[in-house]
This record gives sequence, structure tokens and C-alpha cells, in this order.
Amino acid sequence: MGKAFDVIVVGARCAGSSTAMLLARKGYRVLAVDRASFPSDTVSTHILHPLGVAAVSRWGLLDRLIATGCPPIHTYAFDFGPFTIAGAPGTDQHPLAYCPRRTILDKLLVDAAAEAGAEIRQGFTVEEIMIEGGRAVGIKGRSKQGGSVTEHAAIIVGADGRHSMVSEAVQPEQYREKPPLLAGYYSYWSGLPMNGRLEIYSRDMRAFAAVPTHDDLTLVIAGWPYAEFAKNKQDIEGSYLKTIELAPAFAQRLRSATREAPFAGAAVPNYFRKPCGPGWALVGDAGYNRDFITAQGILDAFRDAELCASALDQSFSGARPFEDAMGEYQRTRDAQVGAMYDFTCELATLEPPPPELQQLLGAVHGNQAAMDGFARLNAGTISPTEFFAPDNVDAIFAAAASRATG
Repeated sequence: MGKAFDVIVVGARCAGSSTAMLLARKGYRVLAVDRASFPSDTVSTHILHPLGVAAVSRWGLLDRLIATGCPPIHTYAFDFGPFTIAGAPGTDQHPLAYCPRRTILDKLLVDAAAEAGAEIRQGFTVEEIMIEGGRAVGIKGRSKQGGSVTEHAAIIVGADGRHSMVSEAVQPEQYREKPPLLAGYYSYWSGLPMNGRLEIYSRDMRAFAAVPTHDDLTLVIAGWPYAEFAKNKQDIEGSYLKTIELAPAFAQRLRSATREAPFAGAAVPNYFRKPCGPGWALVGDAGYNRDFITAQGILDAFRDAELCASALDQSFSGARPFEDAMGEYQRTRDAQVGAMYDFTCELATLEPPPPELQQLLGAVHGNQAAMDGFARLNAGTISPTEFFAPDNVDAIFAAAASRATG
């Protein structure tokens, strides 16, 4: 038997490094492994919504992120063609969003986990999740330099993404599933200043967005229905630029910019997985995934890390049985993300809003408080159930009627 750990975290990007860091800070013996070496890139929407910024701030890492030169984002603007809704996505305490390159964010988190006392093994390929008597007990794998290694732990945390080896080994219940709905591709452009704005353009069965990131670059992503994935993959650049042309003013701005990288993209399924069982837990995309149109992935990863680390701490300390603590982790996660999951899946169809929603959006336009609410809805700062609550909808329509008669 190799060195014993309290927790082995498989996957060391946003969800994994955060979980490892939080557990190590509580004094647990943590090993985090990843086949990648850092810094390295991964396909991502990049956006760190304000509640994700709040998590980074709680962890004492926000100053480090700001010091990397990541530009702040103070406004989310939604261009529907006839009108644009522009609002503030955050809270009074955390008003800003960021769009960090994953080469920078993931390295920052890996370093923070190591500083907290977690052992990090980069360039480590997990070959097997060890199951004994129906319980996850360890991993077998190898580094690029060495031979096969076996490590054991009380808990194996899968933070290894949609194609999680941990999930594959433990076969958790999967529920609320939906197939891929949207295909999207992005690249980075220079010479496309955004002035602190995330811009999102919604057109008939198409959408695209632009957001500033590191090194004076702007990430521009375009998407279309999954039914067109195979066809449009034959000419990604042409399909991408045709989508941009649906907003001529932005297309003109893009023609003055320079593309600085190849296209990257994906189409992803939508699902919940039971995130815990005998000797194992799941965080991030390994346990829950939704379409990228609302860019909630990093925020979800940070939320899972905090919830899971807290639940494991309760279990390890004897404060609560494992099943009780981790069952609450699952219930809390599902309750916090459920409405956003449904909202995201509706958006990802790219179908025109139903008439009642079009009327509501028209009433929101020009009402700054309501536009801020719409931006916060899309940022995950408030829940769709809060924004679409009858009292809030009635107030928006009443304010619009008052403006019309006033």
C-alpha cells in the first residue's frame, strides 16, 4: 500500500484544485493528481461570474487574480436586435466579473492548493479507480517519468470532468438528462476593445458573445443548434463568421480585429449525477453539467468545492455521518442550480422567446433596475425563480406602463 491520504482528488483544475485547497486548509492529508501539467489550457467559457469572484475573495486569492492583469467586467449587455438590455451583473460587495484564461486561473488554484499543504502530482495519468467491496479505496496510475503507483485514501473525489474516470468506475445514478442542445466555437482576437463589457447577441437560431480576457485579447464565441453540429463542423470559420454577420455593427468591429488562435469548441450533454457514495464524491462537471450558454461552469465548480469540502469535513470530524453530510451536499447543489439548469437548457435551444417572455424583455428594456436584474439572472447572481417571480414580473410591467403614460 502506498502512502495513505484522507482524500485523493482526481483532476486538478477549477473544481479539483479548489476542493483540494479547502480540505488541506482544514488540515486533511490531500493528494491531487492531473494528467495535465500547469499552466495548460482547456476548453472553457472562461467567465468568472460575480458569485465566483466572491468565492475567490473568500479564499484570499482575488488580489492574485487581479494582479495577473485580468480585465474587470462591469456590464453584461444582451443585444436582441430591436433593443439591448445592459445591466450590472454583481452585488454591491462583488460588482465585477472576470474572464481569466484557464492557463492562468488553473495555475493560480493549483499553486494555492499546494501552498495549503495538498500534494500535487502533475502529468500523472490515473489508470484505475480501485474498488473493494463496493467502496472506492484508491487509485492506480503513473507519472510521465516513473512506473506504476498505487495510492489509497478514505475518499476519492472525482473532479475529472464530463468523461470522469471516477464516475465511470462508481456508476452513479444520472438524472434530469438532456442531450446536447448547442454547438459552439471560440477564438481570441486582438484589436477588439470591450471597455469592461460582456456582449451577448441573440438572433434566430444563432447566438454569439464577446468578452475581454488576458493579454488585451477578446474571446468571441458563436453557437448554433446541435442539429447543425456535423454540417457546420466542415467549415467552422465560415459558420462562425456567418453568425457574427447577423449583427452588422459588431461584424464591422470584428473585421478590424485579428484572430490570434485556432478555433476551439464543443457540444456538451446536460445531466445531474448523484455526487456521493461509498468512498467517493464528485465535484464540478463530473457530477453536474449544463450547456455553456450561461457560462456557469467555473461558478458551479467553486460552489461544489465549498459544499463538498464542508460536507467531507463534517464526516471526517465525526460531526455527521458521511451519508447525512454528503446527502445534504447533493440536495443543496441540486436546489441551488436546478432553476438555472432549466433556464440554461431553454436558452440553449436558440429558439425565439415565447410571446410572454418577449413582452417581459420589452418591459425590462429601459428600466435600469430591471436590466440589472436580468444581468444578475444570467450571471447566476439571482435565481431564475427570483427574477421570474410573479411579484417581480408585475413590478416590471407596472413600471413599463408608468413610463409609457408618463
